[in-house]
Amino acid sequence: MRKHINRLGVRTVSAVAAMVFAANAAWALAPFKVQDIRVEGLQRVEPGTIFASLPLRVGDEYNDEKGAAAIRALFALGLFKDVRLEASGNVLVVVVEERPTIADVEFAGTKEFDKDTLKKAMRDVGLTEGRPFDKALADRAEQELKRQYINRSLYGAEVVTTVTPIERNRVNLTFTVTEGEPAKIKEIRIVGNQAFGESTLKGLFDQDTGGWMSWYTKSNRYSRAKLNADLEALRSYYLARGYLEFRIDSTQVAISPDKQDISITINVTEGQRYVVSGVKLEGNYLDRDDEFKSLVTIRPGEPYNADRVAETTKAFTDHFGNFGFAFARVEAVPEIDRENNRVALVLRAEPSRRAYVRRIQVSGNNRTRDEVIRREFRQYEASWYDGDKIKLSRDRVDRLGFFTEVNVETQEVPGAPDQVDLVINVAEKPTGSLQLGAGFSSAEKVALSFAIKQENVFGSGNYLGVDVNTSKYRRTLVFSTTDPYFTQDGISRTLDVYYRTAKPYENQGGNYELVTAGTSIRFGVPFSETDTVFFGGGLEQTQIKVGTNIPAAYLVYAEKFGDTSWSLPLTIGWSRDDRDSALAPNSGRYQRLNTEWSVAGDARYVRGNYQIQQYIPLNKQYTLAFNGELGMGKGMNGRPFPVFKNFYSGGLGSVRGFDQGTLGPRDVTGASLGGPKKITLNAEFIAPVPGAGNDRTLRWFAFVDAGNVYGEDENWELSDLRASAGLGLSWISPLGPLRIAFAQPVRKFAGDRIQKLQFQIGTSF
Repeated sequence: MRKHINRLGVRTVSAVAAMVFAANAAWALAPFKVQDIRVEGLQRVEPGTIFASLPLRVGDEYNDEKGAAAIRALFALGLFKDVRLEASGNVLVVVVEERPTIADVEFAGTKEFDKDTLKKAMRDVGLTEGRPFDKALADRAEQELKRQYINRSLYGAEVVTTVTPIERNRVNLTFTVTEGEPAKIKEIRIVGNQAFGESTLKGLFDQDTGGWMSWYTKSNRYSRAKLNADLEALRSYYLARGYLEFRIDSTQVAISPDKQDISITINVTEGQRYVVSGVKLEGNYLDRDDEFKSLVTIRPGEPYNADRVAETTKAFTDHFGNFGFAFARVEAVPEIDRENNRVALVLRAEPSRRAYVRRIQVSGNNRTRDEVIRREFRQYEASWYDGDKIKLSRDRVDRLGFFTEVNVETQEVPGAPDQVDLVINVAEKPTGSLQLGAGFSSAEKVALSFAIKQENVFGSGNYLGVDVNTSKYRRTLVFSTTDPYFTQDGISRTLDVYYRTAKPYENQGGNYELVTAGTSIRFGVPFSETDTVFFGGGLEQTQIKVGTNIPAAYLVYAEKFGDTSWSLPLTIGWSRDDRDSALAPNSGRYQRLNTEWSVAGDARYVRGNYQIQQYIPLNKQYTLAFNGELGMGKGMNGRPFPVFKNFYSGGLGSVRGFDQGTLGPRDVTGASLGGPKKITLNAEFIAPVPGAGNDRTLRWFAFVDAGNVYGEDENWELSDLRASAGLGLSWISPLGPLRIAFAQPVRKFAGDRIQKLQFQIGTSF
């Protein structure tokens, strides 16, 4: 800071001195009437720029005051190093020396940052091609670059700015960076802890001293922002366990002389552990005391828990908001009894005034139409303020998937204490994608894919997509479009046109093929804010292309009903998803139910499938996950269930440790046929990889699977279930989700095909 001030002072003095000297030169001129103005020394600046800035015009009387004003005006343009005024008779001569312009800005040695990103940052501060060179801006850019390297834990980084003059009064600007090695956290110490072990407390931190996975997580790189987050996690841990007066006295960060090692020391005072003796309500609770009491999660006799206190006060504030009191104040005041280590909490509430929403404004949507956002809102203009409806509205906008951020601000209306404005601030993300993909799995081998998707076509909120998959055994071509508001009531409409082929896996033998082509239309009707029911219909044709080693069941079906079958299936489904993440969920539940009934055609059947997933967080790091899936199909009108509609099980996604799709009934040739009945049960214990800290993109899991597929005439027998147990690794890699599982069958039968190691990876780029 001192260097910056000194530099600024030198620059200011120099500029003032230049103007003073120039002004003195101007003052040396005797007053005269200006008959003409001539400019000398211009190279790139247009003369009109000079004339437009001069306070003097032809015909004016020149004097010292006007001369000084002219010099100040020309210096203010920032285009000139020197300005002088001279007189040649009655002609005013303006002599200027232009600042050099920047020809090019280059970066050397920058491995930590992308060069294009750095050039854009320089452009934003005025250091770019064609702009006048300013040494002060270059110095500021150099310091900012050093600061960014420090944020990346590269304390030894050195930046040298080189200015190279070239022809036509131009310069090349080069920032040469010697990055060095990043400083790593060598030691983290917590001093003053007694109730909890140091290892337990350090386990709360995202920063650590490193492990074998530090090359990936970079958790041993010091960051002030991460340290602040870790300190907050430490504070929350103590406050949630009764240590009401816990405080962090100081935090010391020391760096070694070679700027390679960092030591962190955190000094804490735990204080006494307090137990809640009671909870009282004071203030105005709208004569609804019992309702508010039911929202209290603080329990007398239990240790003080700051999380529950915050949860209770927020619940109170939200409940006040449900009645239109947007500015309610709720405060939890602790009454501490230090002799007995007890604390009584007093919840004081002041509802303030009731308000209604005057106007709802949308901000940040450059591509998405306002109506796409507004139609998701359940809080309406000119209605009483309702906190539940506003939260629901925000969540519905967020679930559109078009925005990276969705925030709702409540603004008071000046002069109208009973009115508020709601401002919806969104940050749009790219919703269109062109995807080229490659996938490899132990079952499918190599699969190429191509997809064009636009989730927000022309900002309308509609979906349009084309998917192509070239798997060796499963090939797909799908065209799909969805209008989420086909009607104003929020009924969605989805149109699909598809073409699919399926061949037996290599180890099952044969070269027969199933070809399915069809189209469908589906409507989604929201029955509540969280539940949607789907119904629709379609037209589908399936062809059995006979080849070698085709199962007898396919031959019998083809001979009896023909090689080609068509059907008119009607579909009804339901879904609910409240997981916190679709890729790496830690809590929540997902459910779906799909039923299909063919009411006309050669293939007559009914088919249903139900799936439920439950995620239970044990703590910040560990998760229990459960999955159950039940499928059932039955032939109608005296016909058997079509063999090409059978369920399959075995492998990733069902019962690991068994070859893909091999469980259940088999043909005399040994080929797996699948079946119209399916049950799958999975349980997983998910945890971060040791050494990876709290990183959720790389996790290991232990699992137990059970399941089987049954024929149409077979009974559901639990004694026939296959089961396995094992370990696996999941990684949300830059190339797509990767899952590797090693499973040991613990319940198997003769003839079962075992595949202990299974993996799958997909990529989009």
